[in-house]
Amino acid sequence: MISLVLKLPLAILFTSSYVEEHGTVRGDLTVSKQITMTSDTLGDKVLLVDDLVDSGGTLKVVEKHLRQVYPHVSEMKTAVLWWKGVSQFKPDYYVDYLPDSPWIHQPFEGYDMLKSPAELKVGA
Repeated sequence: MISLVLKLPLAILFTSSYVEEHGTVRGDLTVSKQITMTSDTLGDKVLLVDDLVDSGGTLKVVEKHLRQVYPHVSEMKTAVLWWKGVSQFKPDYYVDYLPDSPWIHQPFEGYDMLKSPAELKVGA
């Protein structure tokens, strides 16, 4: 959505860490080796966007990763919807600051407990 509103190319880098105990316990952070882009190359100015910054670990690792893989990047800013008070990382832009660091209930959380795609069937 941000890419559409700003009329700028989109690049997607997949990360994963909340995989244990139905997505409630943080495991090792995995960062994909490839980046998917709507343009041929990554620009020299990057806005790194995530849904939230909790501990700050993911944004720190991803920012470092992108700077290593794409040394031509001259400017990198970060943006999140929610910035939690416990975070050791302050995003450049955020929608809400949450000083009490509550658990954010994401709309996709219900899928964390699925054992197979067959459970998506209506009436299952």
